[in-house]
Amino acid sequence: MAGLYFEEFAEGQAFEHALSRTVTEMDNVLFTALTMNPQPLHLDAEFARTTEFGRPLVNSIFTLGLVIGITVGDTTLGTTVANLGMTDVRFPKPVFHGDTIRARTTVVSVRKSRSRADAGIVEFEHIGLNQRGETVASCRRAALMKTRPA
Repeated sequence: MAGLYFEEFAEGQAFEHALSRTVTEMDNVLFTALTMNPQPLHLDAEFARTTEFGRPLVNSIFTLGLVIGITVGDTTLGTTVANLGMTDVRFPKPVFHGDTIRARTTVVSVRKSRSRADAGIVEFEHIGLNQRGETVASCRRAALMKTRPA
């Protein structure tokens, strides 16, 4: 499925993304190791048992990447020029091995680029939810989006 062009976005537009994904222990350990994050809360089950969570937490940056990744097919696949930044990143609930994550997106703002005639800026709010409908991640993301070809 191709993403949308700048002109196809409107403020307030909402997406309930159909994709979801169950997070595995391998996802967490591999991502944590690849990003050289030695936090035992992600890697050491014995250490994690001694915390208030009682088990390993999924790396929050993996969670954020997964949530945004789930949104790409419906929004920016092949039509984004670049991500411009992310703000207001929050992780209100932890993610554990075996949780299934889905995403919801709302278009916060849309404006033509001042420096590029062939692009516009779309600000998205992405919300990640677990299988219980609890918000596990949220962020605002600004993307430079292509305009529809002439």
